[in-house]
Amino acid sequence: MGRTAGSIEHSHPLFDTSCPFCYYVYLFSSVYERVPPRHSRDQPAWARGASHAMSVSTLSKPLLSFSAPPTVPLPQRATALVFEDVKSKALLERIQLIGPSTANVLITGETGTGKELIARHLHALSARATGPFLAVNCGAFSEGLVESELFGHERGSFTGANVARAGWFEAARGGTLFLDEIGDLPLAMQVKLLRVLQERQVVRLGSRSPVAVDARVVAATNVNLEEAVAAGRFREDLYYRLQVATLHIPPLRERQRDIVPLAQYFLAIYGERLGLNNPVLGAEATKILVDQHSWPGNIRELENVIHHALLVCRENIVRPEDLHLSSLRSRNVETWGSDADAGLRQALLALFESDRPNLYALIDASVFKAAYEFCHRNQLQTARLLGISRNILRARLIEYGELPKGR
Repeated sequence: MGRTAGSIEHSHPLFDTSCPFCYYVYLFSSVYERVPPRHSRDQPAWARGASHAMSVSTLSKPLLSFSAPPTVPLPQRATALVFEDVKSKALLERIQLIGPSTANVLITGETGTGKELIARHLHALSARATGPFLAVNCGAFSEGLVESELFGHERGSFTGANVARAGWFEAARGGTLFLDEIGDLPLAMQVKLLRVLQERQVVRLGSRSPVAVDARVVAATNVNLEEAVAAGRFREDLYYRLQVATLHIPPLRERQRDIVPLAQYFLAIYGERLGLNNPVLGAEATKILVDQHSWPGNIRELENVIHHALLVCRENIVRPEDLHLSSLRSRNVETWGSDADAGLRQALLALFESDRPNLYALIDASVFKAAYEFCHRNQLQTARLLGISRNILRARLIEYGELPKGR
């Protein structure tokens, strides 16, 4: 999406306020006061379209968000970022340095930390801001379709290919291609992606003629790619090709000073949608959000918690009983404390002494099966828990008989 000429009443030295993905609001400390909308001539075009959806009070800290929050929140995607915590401020400074370049960027961070928002901001800061920004989830394609989706195909190249079609690389010409969940890309496709990044051209499926590509690649993953490289799940040469510049987004639990500003932002957004008059986050509820929860779902989870709280709260005040917090992991529950650590060592020693055959396969299968049951046989949650891609998880679950072949 391109930049639009215009002015913003509240400017900030670190942001280009004409960019729709850098719309900041100034977060208030405790009282919500509706700001009268300025005349549309004083706003950039994108802000005019989003002003009602994002009408909040006087704000004092920079915030990144999508230009108009969706009426129904999108799953697993953070819709806002603030930069109040010292770690967030350091991240923002790094973004400002990397953004204007043409270098490939690798963004790492847990699910729900705002990787796509960062990618969009990088695009907006670059000379390609007037070109397209295309986001592709590499884990959403089957192995048989991923090559056609990324690189395109010619007519008749496979059953059902009735017309030629450009892939995502060609479609992103002059702009930025965001490859989300790059760690889910099959190994065979990693080889072809590496070649495209090296030669800056693609060959459509069913063709022998290369097509030049002109797109900046920003990749993101919630998988530790260094561990994936060591385990043979990700190509080392592709890893180095992608990480020309790197940005790591710390999880929300490590950015405590961002929690309250984000909560207040979501309070205003959903309060307006639900027709509530100045909803307030109570002191006890605030303490729980900051000090007593580890936010395994990060910003996405915080947004849902605030949305739920506003649906059930009384007198427009969010109290502790209104907070519906995940029990997957909690800061107050030491799921990996010294007792558990010692117990695991003792169990492993007992297995080592038993001299059983195929010991590694036995331990590996036990870990995968136990994690799968712990997550109530939810593949996405199990992959997150183990820190691996869903494709790797599915392959192991099939291997160990937890899923039927071909599923």
